Amino acid sequence: MANTGFFSSFNDVWMLDGVRTPMVDYCGALGHVSPTDLGIKVGREVLTRNGVPGEHIGSVVTGNMAPGDFDQFFLPRHIGLYSGVPVTVPAIMAQRICGTGFELFRQAGEQIQGGACEAALVVGTENMTRNPICAFDHRTGFKLGAPVGFKDYMWEALKDPAAGINMIQTAENLAVKYGISREDVDAFASSSFAKAVAAQEAGFHAGEIVPVVTEKFELEGYKARGIKLQGKVTAVSADTHARISPVEVLAKLRPVYEGGVQTGGNSSALVDAAAACVVVSGSYAKAQGKKPMARVVAAAAVGVPPEIMGIGPAPAIRLLLERTGLKLDDIGRFEINEAQGAQTLAVGRELGMDLSRLNVNGGAIALGHPLAATGVRLTITLAREMVRSNVRYGISSACVGGGQGIALLIENPLAA
Repeated sequence: MANTGFFSSFNDVWMLDGVRTPMVDYCGALGHVSPTDLGIKVGREVLTRNGVPGEHIGSVVTGNMAPGDFDQFFLPRHIGLYSGVPVTVPAIMAQRICGTGFELFRQAGEQIQGGACEAALVVGTENMTRNPICAFDHRTGFKLGAPVGFKDYMWEALKDPAAGINMIQTAENLAVKYGISREDVDAFASSSFAKAVAAQEAGFHAGEIVPVVTEKFELEGYKARGIKLQGKVTAVSADTHARISPVEVLAKLRPVYEGGVQTGGNSSALVDAAAACVVVSGSYAKAQGKKPMARVVAAAAVGVPPEIMGIGPAPAIRLLLERTGLKLDDIGRFEINEAQGAQTLAVGRELGMDLSRLNVNGGAIALGHPLAATGVRLTITLAREMVRSNVRYGISSACVGGGQGIALLIENPLAA
């Protein structure tokens, strides 16, 4: 597959420490929280945790896929304002489906390198529970006897009408192409769960999580916003989907398609979450006495056939390596979104990857895939793991529905 696409490199762009909410199962405690408010929560926290005054932020770059309420148009602006960013600072919302979070880093990097700002607030947020049940064809009324046409936005969005298949079927296509068995996929999923549980028990994930509580977000001169948790829950402080899942248990689940390899147990979990990071220039970090946790080296985005969209990370990673002069063995850690187990295994086989360096703290099968928040979460987790394991280079990546791949290369400045 040709390494076409586009490539962006950055000379002096850095990540300060990032944060995220817990990733909470679909219809759980975060189910009624606006994605805007989840984004505000992490936006406020990441600025506080890094000691960055809101007035130092020169750009707000956000991502959100499905509308979680009627004010989604204002999501980027409200995240910026209620996080304490000055009213004069503009905000934007980017969209690259499952690759959105990585795109936010790419755009922030280009803004900083181009001199538009010295510091950017990057926020990805997604409430899967609040995906609407909607209709697009009733503005002119209802015809007698015609179908009403209200559909589940999230379910319908899984289908690519160009290829005529849904995202799970694209993974099945890759399973056939790469000879991946149901046993292979269940074993990979079981390992993802086990690694996530181990990381949770060791306190690794807690280092990037900000607990979510019922609270108000005040903004002088404007209406207050806020978060209200459901039921008797007063705080959510840990991911909820990770659990020990033996292969024997996963093997009992029915495949989504008869004779296929994908099940509800070896595909990414549906969760609600948000993640944020402050991205800065080297001169800003030095002037403010900040010690960044990673340098943003480069980003690559590519196109692939829609019917095998899940292979997207492979050519995106190849393009990164080709243009930076690095080899696969130079990359100490990978975080590749586990959209489906067969899809991730196909990427590994296509690249000839050592899977012991992949998703070492569990992946989306165990933790969840909150669309626009995923790329931010993966990159934060990757940077923290690189510091812990003392490796120099890491790549975070994801496939993108419709046939794309995106990847981000980061460097640990502290690596020996």
